[in-house]
Amino acid sequence: MAAAVIADGLSKQYRLGELNRRVLFREVLANLFRRMYRGEHQEVQTLWAVRDISFEVAEGEVLGIIGRNGAGKSTLLKLLSRITYPTTGRMQVRGRVASLLEVGTGFHEELTGRENIYLNGSILGMRKREIDKHLDSIVEFAGVDRFLDTPVKRYSSGMRLRLGFAVAAHLEPDVLLVDEVLAVGDAGFQKKCIGAMSHLNEGGRTVLFVSHNLTAVENLCPRTIWIDGGRIRQDGDSRKVIQSYLETFAEASSLQADLTEVETRKGSGEARFTRIEFLDRTGRPLDVIRSGEAVTIRLHYHVNRRVHEPHFGVEIYTNTGTLVTSINTWTTGYNLESLGPGPGHIEVNVGSLSLNPDRYYLSLWLASVGPKYYDQLELCLTLDVEAADVHNSGRSMAKYFGLVFLPCRWKHAGPGVGDNGSMHEDAGVGAGSGDLA
Repeated sequence: MAAAVIADGLSKQYRLGELNRRVLFREVLANLFRRMYRGEHQEVQTLWAVRDISFEVAEGEVLGIIGRNGAGKSTLLKLLSRITYPTTGRMQVRGRVASLLEVGTGFHEELTGRENIYLNGSILGMRKREIDKHLDSIVEFAGVDRFLDTPVKRYSSGMRLRLGFAVAAHLEPDVLLVDEVLAVGDAGFQKKCIGAMSHLNEGGRTVLFVSHNLTAVENLCPRTIWIDGGRIRQDGDSRKVIQSYLETFAEASSLQADLTEVETRKGSGEARFTRIEFLDRTGRPLDVIRSGEAVTIRLHYHVNRRVHEPHFGVEIYTNTGTLVTSINTWTTGYNLESLGPGPGHIEVNVGSLSLNPDRYYLSLWLASVGPKYYDQLELCLTLDVEAADVHNSGRSMAKYFGLVFLPCRWKHAGPGVGDNGSMHEDAGVGAGSGDLA
C-alpha cells in the first residue's frame, strides 16, 4: 500500500528571545559599535522543537501521536500541514489535507459559519456543488444551525471547535491532521468525533491523531508514535507504546515511596508531598495489595508557607490513562482550616479496594478551592493489585472481568437443578468509608 505521509529527517529549530519589531537606526549603530569595539556579542539561544523525525503512514491508516506537553507533537503536525516549514529534512503528504490544530483554525472572524464552510472547502480544492452536498451533515454534526449565518467572531470556543471539526471531517480530505480535538467539548461531542474519525478510516482516509486521551488513542489507532524531546522514542503497537509512555511517569513503584525527587510535579510549592505509604488495618506497611482488601493510604507532606482551606486528592488511573476514581477530601466533606508550616501526614482508609487485578497509576494533588494547586503529581507511581478470592467462592477475580468489582448478593426463585434455595452474599468485602483521619 502506498504511503500517504512521509517524513524523512524532519527538524525544526526556533530562535528564542528574538523580537519581531522595527529596530531604530541608532540601535543598529549602537549594536554594531558594541560588537566592533567592545567585543560584545549577544548569544542567540535556539530550541529544536522537532529533531530528525522519520516515519511513514500508509493510505487509510490511523496513527496516534502521544507525548508530554512541549514534546513537539503540535510542531510536527504544523510541519505536515505546511503552516511552518522544516529547518532540515523533507516531507511528502499526498492528496487533500485538512487540519484541525487549534480551535477555529482557518476561520475568518468576520465571515459567517456558512461562509467559512465554503471558504474551507474552496481551500481544499472542492467545487461548490461538492460543498453543497455535505452542508446539511456538517451543520447537523456541529449543532450550529441556529447560528449558521452569524459571524464566527461571535461563536464560543466550543462552537468553533464543533464547526471546525465538522468541516475538516466532512469535506472528504485524503489526510486529516487532528490535534487535541477531544480536549474541548462535552462527552457527547467527543463520542461523535471518535465516530467520525472511525468513519474516515473505514472510507480509506488517513488520520494523524494527537491526543492526551490515551484510551481514545488506543481504541482508535492500531499504531502510535511516542515523541519525547522532539524525537521519536517509540513507534509501534498502540498498547505497548502507551504502556511504555505511562511507565515514565511512574517514577516510584513501591508501596512505600519517596516523592521528594519526582521531577514532573506542578504547583506553587507552598506545600509538597514527601512520601506515600500503603498500610493494612493495623497500620503496618503492606508488601502487596490484593483485590478487596482494606488499605490505608498515608500521604506525608511538608508545608513551606501556611496554606488555608486545603484539600487532598488521590486519583487512580488504568494503564491506558482512564480515570477509575478520585478519592479526595472535598467530596467527602473533610475540611481543614489550614496547614503548617512544617511536616505532617493525612490518611484515607478504603474499607475494600474494589479494583480487579491489574496495574494502575496514581496521581496526587494538594490544592485549595479555585483550584489553586500547591502540589500536583501526575501518574507519579504504579499500583499493582493482585488477585484474591473476594467472594469467598474459591475463585479469584481476574482483570478480564473489568476494572472494578461490586459487593453483591444473588437470590434465585423458581425450579432449577442443584438449587438449594439458599442466598449467597459476598463475605469479607466491606464497604469503603472514605473517611479521613
